[in-house]
Amino acid sequence: MSLAEDNKKKKAEETEKAVVLIVDDQAANIRMLAEVLGNEYRIKTASNGITALKAASLGDGPDIILLDIVMPEMDGYEICRRLKENPKTQAIPVIFITALDQLDQESRGLALGAADYITKPFKSHIVRLRVRNHIALKRQHDLLKKQKQQLEEALTRVRLLSGMLPICSSCKKIRNDEGYWSQIAVSYTHLTLPTNREV
Repeated sequence: MSLAEDNKKKKAEETEKAVVLIVDDQAANIRMLAEVLGNEYRIKTASNGITALKAASLGDGPDIILLDIVMPEMDGYEICRRLKENPKTQAIPVIFITALDQLDQESRGLALGAADYITKPFKSHIVRLRVRNHIALKRQHDLLKKQKQQLEEALTRVRLLSGMLPICSSCKKIRNDEGYWSQIAVSYTHLTLPTNREV
């Protein structure tokens, strides 16, 4: 494989990787999470609420957001509330990052729409599993949403065609351009119309 092909393959693999947005005002926490997740995912970071909201709204947005609760200016709860109010970002799963002594506040985050919690100090395998599971759920959700949209578009086209193709609902005959009704003959390989005109 040539160097150009290898680079192209790496770029395609990189594009297919899910995007994790890590939001924390502590650089050490961002670094730890990036080390744990960096091999499997593309990592984006934000150190405050305003930057996080902008990053979540850009392009297709991240596949998941890891969000610290305790931050200056705008805390994680407020960021989550704003994310869930925005139609462009509301489907992005949010996993709160919390210290062990803040577990009593889980219900508040879940009520705002958070998907899960990760506690500090981080356990690498738990972080990987939770992120992997929620990204898999989001991708299934996105796939179902896309399929629903395709089905709705197909149904719209069928409704449009049904108004254009005159078919008798009782005898299943089709009216041709001259106004004659023809019975449809069906074979196993294709659909044929008879050559005789029937009135």
